[in-house]
Amino acid sequence: MANTLTSLAGDIYKAADTVGRELVGFIPSVTINAGSERAAKGDTIRSFITASATANNITESMTIPQGDDQTITSSTMTLSNAKAVQIPMTGEDIKHLNNGSGYETVYGDQIAQAMRTLSNAIESDLATAAYQGASRAVGTAGTTPFASNFNTIAQARQIIVDNGGATNDGRMSLVMNTLAGTNLRNLSSLQSANQAGSDVMLRQGTLLDLQGVMIKESAQVVSHTTVGSDDHVVNGAVAVGDTAIAVDGTQTTDCSAGDVVSFSGSSDNYVVANQSTTASLVLNSNGARSIIANDETIATGASYTANVMFNQNAIELGMRAPAVPDGGDSADDAMLVQDPHSGLVFEIRVYKGYRKQMIEVAATWGTKAWKSDNIALIMG
Repeated sequence: MANTLTSLAGDIYKAADTVGRELVGFIPSVTINAGSERAAKGDTIRSFITASATANNITESMTIPQGDDQTITSSTMTLSNAKAVQIPMTGEDIKHLNNGSGYETVYGDQIAQAMRTLSNAIESDLATAAYQGASRAVGTAGTTPFASNFNTIAQARQIIVDNGGATNDGRMSLVMNTLAGTNLRNLSSLQSANQAGSDVMLRQGTLLDLQGVMIKESAQVVSHTTVGSDDHVVNGAVAVGDTAIAVDGTQTTDCSAGDVVSFSGSSDNYVVANQSTTASLVLNSNGARSIIANDETIATGASYTANVMFNQNAIELGMRAPAVPDGGDSADDAMLVQDPHSGLVFEIRVYKGYRKQMIEVAATWGTKAWKSDNIALIMG
C-alpha cells in the first residue's frame, strides 16, 4: 500500500465539516449495527423475537411446575444495498488543480460530497422503513402538524404507550420534516423562556425535548402517496390483536405498505403492512386495538407526509464495508473514514490505472423496522 489516503485524511475530515449537508434525523435515532467484517449485497442479519409470557396462578406443591413452553421466532434484515460513489482523476486533472485551489482541497470536497450522497440514501431508506413499519397514526393527512400546539406529540406517544412499548428510557425520538419544525419553532409557548424553561429555542432555534421525546428534523421525510381505494368492507369479525383482515367488495386498487386505514366502528388509524390479495389486508403489529365487526366499512386515508416517532430499539441500520475477494483487489490504498455529520463509517479506496486513478467511497447497508409497537406515525 502506498498510504495515499493517510496523508490526505486531514483534508477529508476538514471538507466533511464544511460542505453543505442535508439534515439527518433518522440515522442518529436508530440502532446502528456496524460490524467490522465485510459483507456482500443480499447477506442477512438475524434478530430473535420472544413472545408474550403467560402468568400462572401459584399453587403450593412439592412438585416443581413444568413451566410454559415459549416459541422464540426470528426475523431477518437483508443488506439490500451495495453502493459507491466513484471519482476519476487523471494526472492532468491533478496538475490543473494544483495550479488553482489545490488537489487536496478539491479532493476533500469530493469525498465529502460522496459521503453526503450515501448518507442521504441511507437516511431515505430509514425514513421509509420507519413510516411503513408504524403501528398506528395520528394527525391530519395534508396538514402540517404543530400549527397551534404540540398536542400531537402526546397523542403519538400514547400509541406507543398503549402498545406496551418503551417510552421512558431516554431513547424516544420524533423525526419530522422542516415544515413541522418551523411550526414548532413558531409556537409562542416554546419561545417564551419562562414557559419553556430555557431561551435556547428563542436564541438559537434549537428544538428541545418535548414529552420525553427528542425532537429532530430530516430532509428525507417521505411524502406518501395513498394508492388504496375505499370500496371494501370487513369480511368476518376481527379479534383484538389480529393483523390479517379479510375484506370484500368491488375493490379496484389494493392498499400498499404505508397506507393508513380506519374502520367505521372505531377512531383508530392503522398503518397497512401490505395487501397481498384483494381479499386480505394486513396491518402492522400490534394489530386491531378493539374488535372489528363483520361488514364494517374500511376508509383509506389521504396522502400524507410521514413524520415518525419511535424508540431506538424499533429500527435498525445494518452497515458493513463492501465485500472484496480473498487477498484483496487492485486497490492501491484503502481506509475507513467516519463522516462527522451523520456518524456513519464509509470505506474509501484508491485504484491506480494508466496515468489515472479512481477514488471510491462505498458502503453496504440494509434497514429494518423490527418493532411496530414502538413506532407511531404523525401524518402531515
